[in-house]
Amino acid sequence: MQRVERNLNRFRQIIRGKIKKDLRKYMSHGEMIGRQGKRYVSIPVPQIDIPQFRYGTKQSGGVGQGDGQEGDPIARGDGQEGGGEAGSEPGSHALEVDVTLEELAQILGEELQLPNIEPKGRKNIVSEKDRYSGIRRVGPDSLRHFKRTYREALRRQLATGTYDLDDPVVVPVREDMRYRSWKETLRPESNAVIIYMMDVSGSMGVEQKDLVRVTAFWIETWLRYQYKEIDIRYIVHDAVAREVDQETFYHIREGGGTKISSAYRLCDKLIDERYPHDEWNIYPFHFSDGDNWGGGDTRECIEILRKNLLPKVNLFCYGQVRSLYGSGRFAHDLDEYVGDDDNVVISEIVVREDIYDAIKSFLGKGK
Repeated sequence: MQRVERNLNRFRQIIRGKIKKDLRKYMSHGEMIGRQGKRYVSIPVPQIDIPQFRYGTKQSGGVGQGDGQEGDPIARGDGQEGGGEAGSEPGSHALEVDVTLEELAQILGEELQLPNIEPKGRKNIVSEKDRYSGIRRVGPDSLRHFKRTYREALRRQLATGTYDLDDPVVVPVREDMRYRSWKETLRPESNAVIIYMMDVSGSMGVEQKDLVRVTAFWIETWLRYQYKEIDIRYIVHDAVAREVDQETFYHIREGGGTKISSAYRLCDKLIDERYPHDEWNIYPFHFSDGDNWGGGDTRECIEILRKNLLPKVNLFCYGQVRSLYGSGRFAHDLDEYVGDDDNVVISEIVVREDIYDAIKSFLGKGK
């Protein structure tokens, strides 16, 4: 069993290395989200060849037998080089492996060098955790402590004079058995809420919403790893804002103009009614193509951010996705007026490959 465990751990390390090496590619692909389960996600990785010794036939020749000169080839193959005929056998394909969301978050944190989050507010969720911190004389075989059992058996044989130096065999009996014991400890946990806001006006198409969906998957993967419990709320807006469920958030199709302040007002109302900022760690994420109503609404957005939202939240993140119809002006206005604030992050997501850098910007402050 120990050998199987070693081989399994080795395989996991190889898989982990493959994922880390191609993490930017995985982060830009939305197909992986479709393979997401409750605790696992299936990731396609290239075919893995485990290095191993290959034994040849006897009398195979080569430098290892007989005289050899410097530069002579070693283990020359018997087959011809190149020029094979077409075959009917299938080729090698990618291998799908199941990775826990927790391990995926660890890989994300290591590769992007994300700091662990320092929660704010009261820790008002208490969970029970079993911790193995003691030894007792009874218990199931699965919890038997080998070293302590061996030590007790050796001590007994030395005390009774039955230990033989010429034949040092230690055989535990029932009274030598020792088992791990546990006790329940209460561990306070912090609350966290993610509030997604997205522009669903006529200038936001399917491609832009897909960028938002992939980005949100990686945000949730990291924050769920950092917090025990997370609430997620969804707000969509064009000229008006309303709260929706997850399915509606990612698939709604609307038109009309854009008034971003409507979403910020609803977000502020949601926080005041449901998530007191002295008890919750609050993460609003707003996604838009940067087009906003020109009647002074951007000025109103800045006012709501400064007076209402920014004093309450851990982090306010704005992700601007490029659209053929959006002006892209809003990111520049945010950067000009609130970009220097420590809990504001602004990132532009033009193509899928930009998701990697956006996540690093959003989560790199450890707030």
